[in-house]
Amino acid sequence: MFVDNQILDVLLRGTLLSVLGLLWIILLVRLVGLRSFSKMTNFDFVMTVAMGSLLAGASQSSDWSGFGQTLAAMASLFGMQYGVARLRQASDRIEDLVQNTPVLLMRDGVVLEDALRQTRVGRDDLMAKLREANALDLSKVRAVVLETTGDVSVLHGDSVDPELLEGLASV
Repeated sequence: MFVDNQILDVLLRGTLLSVLGLLWIILLVRLVGLRSFSKMTNFDFVMTVAMGSLLAGASQSSDWSGFGQTLAAMASLFGMQYGVARLRQASDRIEDLVQNTPVLLMRDGVVLEDALRQTRVGRDDLMAKLREANALDLSKVRAVVLETTGDVSVLHGDSVDPELLEGLASV
């Protein structure tokens, strides 16, 4: 692709195409905005994983058309994410279609076993997340939420603002 020496060509191709692919992603993020990798929704998470995979593919391209196709795929995904985000803002119906609902796993110190079972979250995993959040007393845990991104939020203390629990699915 670049030089006749196979070893040197592989090194140059891997290095140059990786740098060009990364610069392309940076340009796309600058155009679309920082939200591109925010992981606020499950769609954002998939986008982030796909970009990593596409960047790896770009760095391994054996010709310019394959590299160009990968860059086009990246731009298309950024465009789709931007479009979906705009549609989500404009329509509750689209929001409901695209977005999962966060699930309440624990409330006021009580583990919601049905919710754990339905979401396939193990009790040991829940306890690990509580420890990570420095929850020292289960009775002070106001809520544990499995967010739409797969993250677990732990709300602990004396009280919780009810607005923080709006829109949660309870099993």
